[in-house]
Amino acid sequence: MKYRTAFTLVEILIVVVILMILAVIVLPKFSNASATARASMLMDDLRLMRSQVMVFKAQHRGVSPGYPNCDTSQQPTADAFADHITKASNEAGQTAEPGTLGYRFGPYMRQFPENPVNGKSTVNMIADGAAFPNAPQDQYGWVYQPSTLTFKADSTGSDESGTPFFDY
Repeated sequence: MKYRTAFTLVEILIVVVILMILAVIVLPKFSNASATARASMLMDDLRLMRSQVMVFKAQHRGVSPGYPNCDTSQQPTADAFADHITKASNEAGQTAEPGTLGYRFGPYMRQFPENPVNGKSTVNMIADGAAFPNAPQDQYGWVYQPSTLTFKADSTGSDESGTPFFDY
């Protein structure tokens, strides 16, 4: 007489219950990972943009990016800011495609970054002398004031530790 060995129904149920308990513990940690990754990307993008703004200013006679042709008598524009960051420029702040003779500075970034939290890449330029917003409006990707070198994310919400994205 041969004996067959097999799992009993109770043993199978115990294994299923253990797997369900593990899934309940592990899945919330993975579901929060994408939010944590977006917050980390936002912090890194802000750090990079702020450093590139400072490099541009150092190379262009102390003028921040955003002023057309580095003329501080004009109001800064989002288009001039994007050009200053993504194109080559000369000391006077005029821009051209990378590799153009006489335009030895930049580009500081290959393309203008998209805010990883709200998915927008537009910039709300704050004019000289205007008050910088106290809170995000989530209408743009970024908020920038060249006169104060303030560059922030225009994102509502906060990270898992409760820090608002606008305060990064």
